[in-house]
Amino acid sequence: MILVSGEALIDLFIGTATTTGFPAEAVAGGSPFNVAIGLGRLGRPAAFLSTLSEDVFGTFLAEKLAESGVSSSYIRRLPNVTTLSVVATSPSGQPQYSFYAPNSADRALTPDMLPDELPADVSAIAAGSYALGVEPIASAIETLLRREAGSRVISLDPNVRPRVVGNLDAYRERFERLLAYADIVKASDEDIELLYRTRDLASAARIWLQRGPKLVIVTRGEKGPLAAFRHTVLERPAPKIEVVDTVGAGDTFHAGLLAWLDANNLLTPQGVAALSEAQVTTGLDFAAAAAAIVCTRRGANPPSWSEVERFMTGRT
Repeated sequence: MILVSGEALIDLFIGTATTTGFPAEAVAGGSPFNVAIGLGRLGRPAAFLSTLSEDVFGTFLAEKLAESGVSSSYIRRLPNVTTLSVVATSPSGQPQYSFYAPNSADRALTPDMLPDELPADVSAIAAGSYALGVEPIASAIETLLRREAGSRVISLDPNVRPRVVGNLDAYRERFERLLAYADIVKASDEDIELLYRTRDLASAARIWLQRGPKLVIVTRGEKGPLAAFRHTVLERPAPKIEVVDTVGAGDTFHAGLLAWLDANNLLTPQGVAALSEAQVTTGLDFAAAAAAIVCTRRGANPPSWSEVERFMTGRT
C-alpha cells in the first residue's frame, strides 16, 4: 500500500465573467489528494493520511476517495472549513490559483494525530505541495518521514504554491531538510525556478541527488521529463496531445510513476536505488502517458491502468 499525506481541497474553476457573475464548477482537488486518487484509479492499493472537514465539501472529498478505492483508515474529520482554490485557466491551459484557506481542515493534522506505527504492507509514503510549508501539518509530515525513512520508500513533490506557503526561503529550507529522508523526488521545472531561480534543471537535480534521494525527476511540460539517478541524466519526450488544461498533470505523473514501480515490485528503498536505465525509461514513459491523458480532460481526472496502456499503444 502507498500512503499519501497532504492537503485535500475544492478547486473552484471559474469561467469568463458575465453580467451576472462568473460561471463556476467545484471539483475535488489538492496535489496529494490527486496523487491518492491517481493511484486508486491505476489499481494500486492506496490510503490517504490527512484531516478533512465535517462540512459538505469534506464529505464530497471523502466520497471521491472512496469511489477510487482509496482507504480512509488514516483520515480524521474536523469541524474546520475546507480550503477553496479558485482556478482560472490561461489560453495555453496553464492554471492560475487563488487560495482561500483560513483555519482550514487540510492543514490541521498534528504530530500527535499520526498513527503510532504503520503496518508492514505500507511500501511507500508520498507527500508534498503546500502541506510541507504550513503548520501544523508540515511538522506532522516531517515527523512521519523522519520516523519512517529507510524502512519504506519516501517520495516528495514540492509543487510550490508561493501564495499559500508565503516565505519561500523557509519553505526551501524545510524541503531541503526533508531530502535526507527521500528516495524519490518529483518536481516541475517551475518548482525549481521558483525555489532556486535557475533553469539549469539537470544541475539542480544532481544537487538534490547529493542530499539523499536515489531518483530525481523533473517534469517539463511539452518537453517531457528529465530523470537523474546515480551518474546518469535521462530525458524522455512528452506525448503529443491537444491540451485542454494541465490541472493535475504533475500529480498524475507522480501517481503513475509510483504505480508503475509498485506494479513491477520495485517500490522498495533497495529497488529504487538499483533502478536500471531501461526501468527508469519505462517508468517515465508510463507516468508521462498518464499525465498526458489528464491534460486532454478538464480538471484532475486521472486515468485507469487500461486507459494508459491503450494510450501508449495508440488504441482508443
